[in-house]
Amino acid sequence: MDSASVLDFFKEITRIPRESGHEGPMTAWLQRFAADRHLECRTDKTGNVVIVKEAAPGKEEVPPIVLQAHQDMVCEKNADFEFDFLTQPIPYVIEDGWMVAKDTTLGADDGIGIAACLALLDSDLPTGKLECLFTISEETGMDGAFALEPGFFDGKTLINLDSEDEGQLFIGCAGGMDTTATFQYKREPLRKGYKALKVVVSGGQGGHSGDDINKERANALQLLVRFLYTELQYDYQLFTLQGGNKPNAICREAEAIIAVPADEVEDMVADVKAYSSLLAQEYASSDPDVRAVCAPVQTEGGAVEEGDAANIIMTLLACPHGVVQMSMDIPGLVETSTNLAAMKMGEDNVLKVVTSQRSPVVSELHAIAEKVEAVFFLGSFDVEHHGEYPGWKPDVHSHLLEVSVASYRKLFGVEPEVKAIHAGLECGLFLEKFPDLDMISFGPTLRGVHAPGERLELASLDKFVALLEDIVVNFA
Repeated sequence: MDSASVLDFFKEITRIPRESGHEGPMTAWLQRFAADRHLECRTDKTGNVVIVKEAAPGKEEVPPIVLQAHQDMVCEKNADFEFDFLTQPIPYVIEDGWMVAKDTTLGADDGIGIAACLALLDSDLPTGKLECLFTISEETGMDGAFALEPGFFDGKTLINLDSEDEGQLFIGCAGGMDTTATFQYKREPLRKGYKALKVVVSGGQGGHSGDDINKERANALQLLVRFLYTELQYDYQLFTLQGGNKPNAICREAEAIIAVPADEVEDMVADVKAYSSLLAQEYASSDPDVRAVCAPVQTEGGAVEEGDAANIIMTLLACPHGVVQMSMDIPGLVETSTNLAAMKMGEDNVLKVVTSQRSPVVSELHAIAEKVEAVFFLGSFDVEHHGEYPGWKPDVHSHLLEVSVASYRKLFGVEPEVKAIHAGLECGLFLEKFPDLDMISFGPTLRGVHAPGERLELASLDKFVALLEDIVVNFA
């Protein structure tokens, strides 16, 4: 096993469709992998897969190790890039020491974890029993982890391969939940003499709503609503408003179609141009490419009734987004956050807004969810919370942690950082179902996950693979 073999498996994985909820091809590929190598393979009714490699001679007494990664990936692309995640392989390049998908997500989250498991299973390394667990739909609600049943694996030592900073060993994570707010709005006809314009805010970096929420990145939906609220001085009509896709991604692009009196079109265009300049100044460091543009467009159907439109805009403007509280115990760690993730308007005159909340402290998680709920209740929205999952409380006395720290020190001559992460990992759910588990999480360095431009640092892959191999070969 070496980083080249891991990378080869990952390149193969980039050709397999595996969007959350559509992991069937990935599941089948894993089953074939096991069958071709005469390895035991179990698949539960949800689609979780375990592939088992028995202990090498002389290693029968070594405690089994469970290696875990999730099958699915977040599928995001740039709006102007024609691509179908269900039928086309991920387009990537290797340059300047990175593997990069420039117009889509790369899927290294968590395809590189899958690839590391497969390379170990394919190797002749002298290890104890390995159980490689591949869960489904981690990105959209941790469905696979929720559905795990007792006895699906035997090991009491688990290494989660779903972290994104080489040199850091994670022993805790946030819990979370999603909130969906819906609003039934009324329509009115286009007013006589009005002209339609499309206003677009785009160019944001986006990113992971856990790992990147403290980087003050532009939320395109939030910024578009801010502009529309300011422009309520105009007697405009709102036709459509939408932005974002996934609950766990920061919104990168948002657009609205509005109609203004013909003699005010030039004023509106000028206001959008001025707003774009303002955004360029505000986000020069975090999102240098963010911009607002405006252009004439044809529109069909009615506009949102004036009172409903104002209510929608004001409610969204009031909706919190970003860091709510930093940890008082771990410097630099976000404790509680909320993400205004996505909004869609359906043909049935129902608007749907999705937000996601995170915190390792259950009471704080519920408090920020209730705050979001209250904002939408004030706007006469219907609100539903769903997909709550637990956090993972750190265990600083973990035997696996001790082994991993010693291994890292031996291999690289420096101490690794031992941290908790604000992103959600499946470890919290595993611990609920298998309370005797000793767990740790680590991985190579990834950047820009959950957004186009996601990239994997190849030098960090070398160190990640060396650490994983050393732990599983020498574990006792």
